[in-house]
Amino acid sequence: MMDPAINERTARWRTYLVALAITALIFATAFYASNYFNQRRVEDIRTAQDDISTDILNIETQFDLLQEHSCSDVSANAVLPSSLSSLGSQLSYMEAQGGNAPEVTRLKSLYSLMEIKDYLLMKQISQNCSLKPIFVLYFYSNKGDCADCQKQGYVLTALAQKYPQLRIYSFDYNLNVSALQTLIGIDNVKNDLPALLINGKAYYGLQMIPDIEKILPQLATMKAASSTATSTK
Repeated sequence: MMDPAINERTARWRTYLVALAITALIFATAFYASNYFNQRRVEDIRTAQDDISTDILNIETQFDLLQEHSCSDVSANAVLPSSLSSLGSQLSYMEAQGGNAPEVTRLKSLYSLMEIKDYLLMKQISQNCSLKPIFVLYFYSNKGDCADCQKQGYVLTALAQKYPQLRIYSFDYNLNVSALQTLIGIDNVKNDLPALLINGKAYYGLQMIPDIEKILPQLATMKAASSTATSTK
């Protein structure tokens, strides 16, 4: 008859082995799942890269065309803002999925340059064609040091929906792009985020829609003009 102590030790070792096997299985499953989702994220980013590269080329071509067109053509053009908006939405998704991955940072740098180029072009067109667009430059950080940046982004998205003619540009304050850092330096935007640059003046901290409407009373006119145009169609 087998010693009960030996039976107990054998049973204990079997329990340890089963626990070890289960633990190993859990770790293997977690490792596989992590690799799978990381691979999917990389594939999503690569797909978005191709789409964004095409969008960037499209926007650059539009810049060249607009510079050659008359004021009437430019004032009626609605393609450029929507292209930038679409590109920004893709990057926002990628940023949320990939954080500051090198691929995302590179594409965000290109997008920031496109925004600055659009901003300068529209300022030039405004002067030459007697247009009066309203520009809002939004500076944020996604390093985890800006508690209200996400809220500010939602507010500006809602504001853009309310006033479609408003031109809002968003920039990662910490992005290492010389043109962006030059823009920040010229306008003396402090690292106190979120920050909005409106008509050359910086506003720090979370700004809700009523706050921005108070800063820009001409938005009411813009909304009225849009409503009038809609009602006369």
